[in-house]
Amino acid sequence: MPSPKRVPIFDGHNDALLRLYWRGSSDPVASFLHGEDKGQLDLPKARKGGFAGGLFAIFVPSREKKSAADPATAPNLSGNPEPPGVDMAEAQRAVSAMASLLYRIERQARGRLRICRTVDDIEACLDKNVVAAVLHIEGAEAIDPKFEMLDVLHAAGLRSLGPVWSRPNAFGHGVPFRCPSSPDTGPGLTDLGKALVGACNRLKILIDLSHLNERGFWDVAELSDAPLVATHSNAHAISPHSRNLTDQQLAAIRKSGGFVGVNFAVSFLRPDGGREKNTPLALIVDHIRHLIDHVGEDGVGFGSDFDGALMPEELGNAAGLQKLVEALRRREYSEKLIEKLCFRNWLRVLRRTWK
Repeated sequence: MPSPKRVPIFDGHNDALLRLYWRGSSDPVASFLHGEDKGQLDLPKARKGGFAGGLFAIFVPSREKKSAADPATAPNLSGNPEPPGVDMAEAQRAVSAMASLLYRIERQARGRLRICRTVDDIEACLDKNVVAAVLHIEGAEAIDPKFEMLDVLHAAGLRSLGPVWSRPNAFGHGVPFRCPSSPDTGPGLTDLGKALVGACNRLKILIDLSHLNERGFWDVAELSDAPLVATHSNAHAISPHSRNLTDQQLAAIRKSGGFVGVNFAVSFLRPDGGREKNTPLALIVDHIRHLIDHVGEDGVGFGSDFDGALMPEELGNAAGLQKLVEALRRREYSEKLIEKLCFRNWLRVLRRTWK
């Protein structure tokens, strides 16, 4: 009997650049290219698991110890305080450093990884078995009120931006890490945040809704002319975490022709919001099923959160991605639908957004 088909996977979110940034004086580029035990995504793990590319996030951590800004370690308690913010100068230094890391990885990868600016770029990488990296920023603290830095970053390859992480900034309010909790946790976008939506629309930069609170979500839905996209979020109906999307939000995403990338973080998968490694892969498939029912077969894919969250033990890291493909096959998903979930739906929404 022939072995199952290996399916390439395009993924909506990872924090590998942050992990490498935190390495300090050691050689972060070599650790990504050659692999290491620490971390959930590097080039050898990507090759083993069929990770064909994705959105590589730049996230600016708070000055306090890493756990204050790391969703992998943040407790899911209703009284969890908001992480402290960062100022623009600090954010710009961190963004420049992490963007530089990705450029150096591309240069030293010798054709094994490419920074992509168009869907044609991504498709060329898929054809040649080259990892397709798209530059994404999670939290817009580095963006100035005149959006001059946004122009520079776009020219440098930025194609996806989340206005907020799970803390307030000049643009809006992120959801805290709370379960159980509604995503309706505070005010909507500021006037500057609304202007940022228009600037992203003009530059054809994807606006990521994953960390935005519900009122901010509805502000983007009203203002944006692009598909609504949450790169790494799950179904609130299954896991009542503030980071997850209600069925009403999913209906709006469907109406816009948008997209949701399923997050593999155990806290956003489990109904109890717990941090338990023994969370089954079947629960990821449950979220996929719910999202398909509410967004449609063309609007769902993956947004792993590798290197930013605790993964189900059965999956482990990027090397285990084909185990998730097998879990979909066990649920009798067709090969055509599996390909949509693994990469084709991402290409569709990126093409519509970037035009």
